[in-house]
Parts: sequence; C-alpha cells; structure tokens
Amino acid sequence: MSDGHATLLVIANETLAGRELIDAVERRAEQGPIRALVVAPVNDPPAGYVVYEGTRRAAAGRRLERTLQALRALGVPAFGYVSGEGPLDAVKDALAQEDIDELIVSTHPESRSGWLRRNLIAEITKAAGRRPVEHVVADVAAETGAENVLVVANETVVREQLLNAIRQRAARDPVSFLIVSPQSDSIESIARGHPDAERRLRSAVAELRSEGIDVHGQIAHPDPYTAAMETMHDERVDEVIVSTFSGERSGWLRRDLIGRLRTDSGVPVQHVVVESRVEVTA
Repeated sequence: MSDGHATLLVIANETLAGRELIDAVERRAEQGPIRALVVAPVNDPPAGYVVYEGTRRAAAGRRLERTLQALRALGVPAFGYVSGEGPLDAVKDALAQEDIDELIVSTHPESRSGWLRRNLIAEITKAAGRRPVEHVVADVAAETGAENVLVVANETVVREQLLNAIRQRAARDPVSFLIVSPQSDSIESIARGHPDAERRLRSAVAELRSEGIDVHGQIAHPDPYTAAMETMHDERVDEVIVSTFSGERSGWLRRDLIGRLRTDSGVPVQHVVVESRVEVTA
C-alpha cells in the first residue's frame, strides 16, 4: 500500500467489463481508497486453430480499455495491460513487479470457464500467498445492453451496400460493431503488413466513427470462416454480417461461407451482396 491506496490486481479476459466485475471493484473502493491494476491474459487458441497473435491481443485490448474506462468513471485510478502469458503466469509476473495488496479474479460461470476447469483459482490463491483473493463469476453473455455485431468483409468493406447495412443496424438499437478483414494481400504486400486490407479497413472505420457509430476493426486470418470463428471464440458475438461480391465472382460464396457460418456460429447471419468490383475509396 502506498499513498494511502491499496493496489488491487484484477485478472480477467473474456469477462472484463462484465457488470459483476465492475461492481466487485466498486464495493472494494467503498471500503477505502484503492488503485486497480487490470491484467488481461490473452486467450489460448482452441484446439486445431491457427490463430494470429495480433487478433487475440486486439480482442483482449478492447475489453481492457472498456474496463479501465468503467473503473475510472467510478473514480478508481486504473491502469493495465494485455499479457501474453497464461493467467497464472500473468499473476506471478504482476506480483513480482508490483506492490499488490489484494486480487480479484473474474471468470465465466463454471459451465463455460476454462479457467475453473483448470483449477486456476486455487493456483492463483496459492501464488498470492497471504494476499486476499476474491473470485467473481461474471455471466457476460446474459447481460443486457448493446449487442455485439461481427462484420466480416475485405474488398467490399468500403462499399456503400455494406456501410448502409451497418448504419441501418446501428439505427435500430444500441450496438457495437467489430469489422474483421481477412487479409488477402499478395506475399509481397503481406511482408509490408497487409497495406491494402488495412487501408480499406481504416477508411471504413473512420467513416462510420465520424457518424457516431461504435466500431472497431482488425486484420484477421486469411480464411473468412476461420477469422469469424476465432473472433467468436475471443468475443461475445450476437449477430454476424458478411459482405461478399455476388455469385460466382465470390470465392467466399463458392466455399459456402454463409451456410457454414449459419450452421456453426449459433447466431443470426446477414448476407450483404455487393455487385460492383470497382473499388471506391471512402
């Protein structure tokens, strides 16, 4: 403890920004002044998946930023970072580097929590020594509020057909969009960091944000099905919008992307068809 503030280590990933976790920190703050260090361990990829590290870190980073904003709005000084370590190693690193007084660990309910199946609460409690450890169960999927809509698009991401579909969805009720663009640049372009896909994605995100729409974007796995399913592993997704060219001109349609996502995602999938291949810069 320094400056009269106890330092609270908060460990969570998919349940970051869950109401139960924010409430737990608020209750602790009512007992005396605290500062919060929030650490978000990056998700382990599901078996059989080849996951881009940047995709996983970006998902954790968005949740972290929402959590820090929520805690600061409560008057709790909060800072944090995304950790490339697993949750137990992330805790050990934080304890070694910071003067931690207490810990809060947030997980999904037991039926959905890989952390609980691996008995991590007991392991973290052991690593914490004499420091108090509170376990918070956050059922993020059951919370009401803004829906999360995943948008999968690459070459069509700046087309008006897709942008208008996003605008129409945003006008209905509170919603947050994540646009993932499966990279499809040439080998030479990939070596330079996917410039074409990134340019299109930045243009679309900038235009929508200028209209007050809550939207984020990231480059993802080159296969659109894999990109979508990996994102749904890391994020709560309530709906999916997929944008493609029409008919046989679309490799995504030839691979039955829409049908596969409707079968495997478990959420509604909207298909936006773009007729023209002539690119328009937003």
